[in-house]
Amino acid sequence: MEQRKYDDPVKSPVIQEIIMSNRIGAISVELAKRLNIEPVKALQMFYESKTCEDLHDKSTGLYLYGNLYVADEFMREKERKENAINEELIYG
Repeated sequence: MEQRKYDDPVKSPVIQEIIMSNRIGAISVELAKRLNIEPVKALQMFYESKTCEDLHDKSTGLYLYGNLYVADEFMREKERKENAINEELIYG
């Protein structure tokens, strides 16, 4: 008889991916509201962000935080990027 690899089904990589996809969807909806954009655009922006990269990187611990905190982190990242672009335009 084959031994089950995962005693806790939640630890299954398939289930973990479903959970992460659900979270990213919820985060994207929140970002769409905050930025007044379509959810698909928010999803694209989130997937291209360092915040999303950090969410997937277990060593950062970001995955332990709630969706609203992750959305806040994305907004801080976006603001930092916009400020850096503005400074470059002003100061060359």
